[in-house]
Amino acid sequence: MKIALITPARPATRSGNRNTAMRWAQLLRELGHDVDVQVNWNGAPADLMIALHARRSHDSIARFAAASPERPLVLVLTGTDLYRDIRFDAEAKRSLALATRMIVLQEMGLAELTPLLRRKTRVIYQSTQPIKRVPPLKSCFEVCISGHLRDEKDPFRLAAALAYLPQRSRVRVLHMGAAMSSDMAMTARDWMEREPRYRWAGELPHWLALRRLARSRLMVISSRMEGGANVVTEALAAGVPVIASRIPGNVGMLGADYAGYYPLGNERALARLLWRAESDPEFYRKLKRQCAARRCLVSRKREKQALKQLLAELD
Repeated sequence: MKIALITPARPATRSGNRNTAMRWAQLLRELGHDVDVQVNWNGAPADLMIALHARRSHDSIARFAAASPERPLVLVLTGTDLYRDIRFDAEAKRSLALATRMIVLQEMGLAELTPLLRRKTRVIYQSTQPIKRVPPLKSCFEVCISGHLRDEKDPFRLAAALAYLPQRSRVRVLHMGAAMSSDMAMTARDWMEREPRYRWAGELPHWLALRRLARSRLMVISSRMEGGANVVTEALAAGVPVIASRIPGNVGMLGADYAGYYPLGNERALARLLWRAESDPEFYRKLKRQCAARRCLVSRKREKQALKQLLAELD
């Protein structure tokens, strides 16, 4: 099958959407398909389109649906789709209607859809290769946060939480990710100047970012909205417990009964969880057990089989 795989994230970027597109392209090729990854559909005939992002890929979706109305079109809903755009944006809503099938990247995504749309939607968890644990630093209790600096990520909530830790805490924060604006970069530098326990490393090569994650005691994901974060997938694969904002996208990844949630935007509550994980070994072991129980969801074999099953429905 010839597949046009559309992602609005350009090749030079390392966004979650770009990572998803490139991984799926590889999995689909392994299943025997011819996959062409494009930012905008180039008009070349295809047996199937898979498009990430209802709003930003709408032009490609609409043109493909008009040119090949008999051919299937799969829409992958991102975090900004699910938790913002499909509520207000006319083009995003039109993309939902045009899709033959839709994909959400964690189970809570289904709750954002009407029953009619839910019937044509499948849940496919993202995968990553196994990540070998690296011995943690002995000099501190290292906590990492991995993600580009933009408003949707609430990127400085962890830095703000440091002020509320007990004086005897050994927490040190490593923040990995590119600044999406000069203002974000300036804010990160300001935090480093006034908070010696916070270090912004900028965008690291992916292999190095994974090594830093793998040696961390905890990973924090503070986002305001997520469709199904790659960084949570990587933390699960690496055996690194997660502290997360209680938003649907994180709950869908970690489970409703997960013990490591804090209220979105609440740095005091985040600090309490950090200190509890650092100072209470049984609580830390509980986080590790709960994350280990979710690791099966992010296996490459499972994701590949889910894509195969989806395409079989459309054949």
